[in-house]
Amino acid sequence: MDNETIIEAVLFASGDPVALEKLAEIIEQDKKTTRGILANMQYKFEHSARGIMLRELDGSWQLCTKPELDPYISKLATVRKKQVLTPAAYETLSIIAYNQPVTRAYIEQIRGVNSDSVLMTLMERNLIKEAGRDDAPGRPKLYETTEEFLRVFGFSSLKDLPPLEMNEVPEVVENMPID
Repeated sequence: MDNETIIEAVLFASGDPVALEKLAEIIEQDKKTTRGILANMQYKFEHSARGIMLRELDGSWQLCTKPELDPYISKLATVRKKQVLTPAAYETLSIIAYNQPVTRAYIEQIRGVNSDSVLMTLMERNLIKEAGRDDAPGRPKLYETTEEFLRVFGFSSLKDLPPLEMNEVPEVVENMPID
């Protein structure tokens, strides 16, 4: 049995992303060879008339349906609803994505408003998670994005986030109080 077939079966059976290291262990190859096999598979999926694609998610790999087939997939009763986020949620999520890990106080300093409910919503939707505690007084929680965030927004890793230009940084920074 060839390695591509084995990887495809493992990823299909898992349903969830599988780490490169685990796939290499399963097919008894080194990580570099396994990464090459995955890249070849990804190319084949992208350039064939198939309903699935192979995605890398922060060092793990997963089989997913192609986004252009969403209208057909949505006809299934069990498919999760598209996540509709408020502008406040997008704003908070972008602050976390570009600055993670961050505290609630940091987010609120940038946004200028209480962010408790927005953070709760993002956590309920599994777009962010707690990433430990800061060493600052009171040991506030730190937040970071999740693998689900990468999947929902179509990123392979955080390195795929579009770069921010200085003219895109909100003027809030100019209005921040100086301690």
